[in-house]
Amino acid sequence: MFLGYFMVATSSELITVLRQYNPWWRNAPTSDLPSWRRRAFHDILHWMQEPPAPRALLLSGARQVGKTTLFLQVIQELIDSGVPPTKILYATFDHPLLKLLGLDGLIKLWREFEPESDGIEYLFLDEIQTVRDWQTWLKLQVDFEKKRRIAVTGSATPLVTEGQESGVGRWHTLRLSTLSFFEYLQLKQVNIPPLPEINSLARLFDWTPAQFATVAADAAPLVAHFHEYLLRGGFPQSVVIGSITAAQKLLREDIVDKVLKRDMTALFGVRHILELEQVFLYLCLHGGGVLDMQTLCGDLELKKPTVNNFINLLEATHLIYKLPPFGYGKEILRARYKVYLADAAISPSVLLKGNSLLEDPIALGVAVETAFFKHVFARYYSRSVGFSYWRGKNNREVDIIAEVEGRLTPFEIKYRSQHTGAGELKGLTEFCETRNAPRGYVITREMQDFSILTLKKEVETKAGSVPIRIAKIPAPLACYWLGKTELDELPGE
Repeated sequence: MFLGYFMVATSSELITVLRQYNPWWRNAPTSDLPSWRRRAFHDILHWMQEPPAPRALLLSGARQVGKTTLFLQVIQELIDSGVPPTKILYATFDHPLLKLLGLDGLIKLWREFEPESDGIEYLFLDEIQTVRDWQTWLKLQVDFEKKRRIAVTGSATPLVTEGQESGVGRWHTLRLSTLSFFEYLQLKQVNIPPLPEINSLARLFDWTPAQFATVAADAAPLVAHFHEYLLRGGFPQSVVIGSITAAQKLLREDIVDKVLKRDMTALFGVRHILELEQVFLYLCLHGGGVLDMQTLCGDLELKKPTVNNFINLLEATHLIYKLPPFGYGKEILRARYKVYLADAAISPSVLLKGNSLLEDPIALGVAVETAFFKHVFARYYSRSVGFSYWRGKNNREVDIIAEVEGRLTPFEIKYRSQHTGAGELKGLTEFCETRNAPRGYVITREMQDFSILTLKKEVETKAGSVPIRIAKIPAPLACYWLGKTELDELPGE
């Protein structure tokens, strides 16, 4: 057994590696696990304990976003609930020996340590996309190994797009974004002021002026933490590190550089890394805006197919989001995408801005828009919500449109130190009028701006003509509520 692997490691050496990754086999606890748990923890645990369907679970997200920690927390919970430790296998294919061993070799090695017995087996496999023919292996496991419950992670979208035909119905994808603002506060152990629980932002339309004033005053301490969140980012390691400068250095070197210089070569065979870095730097400088492909290609002296390929790869490795224009058919035939970075702190980290981001109103506004989009996308993407941006007459725009079951909910970001009135919301007003959307949201800066704005314009609904109403929500509060577990209803409900 393992004759091919003796060239680099003996069977006993391989088992030693595997035992290090599975300390529970020798009744040792998993070390340094945080007591706080992300919302995704409960989703993963549910799939491993009572899977809603006979499928594997695929946890997809950027490097260093916390996928491994979630796996280890779930493993500890399974053991605490009575699962025999030797029934649980964890392995990461970032380790060169385990990658060489392969999936079938890994199972055979496990069997050398723990012979097969009755009962459910739990497999947790990190970075499976680095293993050859993982799709076929996972399909066969789901189809023929009914007593195994399998969860895998990957840092790139090929987990979802490659081998799609053979993988249909074989795995459920759970996309993991960087930490929400609420999760950031939990990890930092910030003493959060007592804020009301709401299960949908739409509940704000029923509030009284006194409720808005009270919550605005209570939430004032969140502003400073929100600004630090924009600088540190939502990667767990960057949250707990000492200084903001060190956090941004870690994000720049340990997260972004590894993806650009290692993953792009290893996973996609990218040879022109310098050109890829130039495209990524351009997106850091122009994030949150409509992407002018002609200008980008001209500035960087690159061909359009090359740039398109790089942008698709950056999206595949979870470094950016692409937001299409709102519309149908001819409306969007030649329209352009907006591009958001995966985390608001990526741009100031790459561009070495440090704290100066907070002194640049334009850059700060882009960072807030980036953070808010990540929050609303992460909260609702699994609910079959379509996201887009809208551009109307006279270049009026709405930053984000959420669409589900025919209902349209527009969001506009106005993060600036002034009161936001109807005069600043012409794009939002035009969209609501032309699309019969009775409600919209504007994400503001000042806590004193927390209120409901009723416009003079009316739209037709099933209940008759109603005035357009806009909820003005300070960004720290909007991101706080969107990041909480209890927020389960759609924004328009």
